[in-house]
Amino acid sequence: MQLALTYALLALIATAVNIGAQDAAIRIYNGTFGVTLSILIGTAVGLAVKYVLDKRYIFRFRARDAAHDGKTFLLYSIMGLVTTVIFWGFEFGFDSVFQTKDMRYAGGIVGLAIGYLIKYRLDKRFVFRGGVI
Repeated sequence: MQLALTYALLALIATAVNIGAQDAAIRIYNGTFGVTLSILIGTAVGLAVKYVLDKRYIFRFRARDAAHDGKTFLLYSIMGLVTTVIFWGFEFGFDSVFQTKDMRYAGGIVGLAIGYLIKYRLDKRFVFRGGVI
């Protein structure tokens, strides 16, 4: 139960970082493709933060060296492709249907929550426990 609570807390932190980065990006540039660019930036920042939090506090992973850490991050990112499709589907879907910033972010939060539930299982099985590193 402690692991589930910790994972939920870290997922909330990563979600806040993702949405915060999106909001900052859209405030800086709100031109053509501004929403798409902000979602890409939020995804990249959120991925990096989530990786650091997961490897340290959830999986207690220690890489042998920088190359090993890089390979682990690459595999972690690949596992995130499926969950990113879910996240983006909700965020872009909410944006298309409701056409407001708040609802776009709400869609992003829903998509991230679903994606993180799936991502934990993928990471546990393939990235941090006997993955193909």
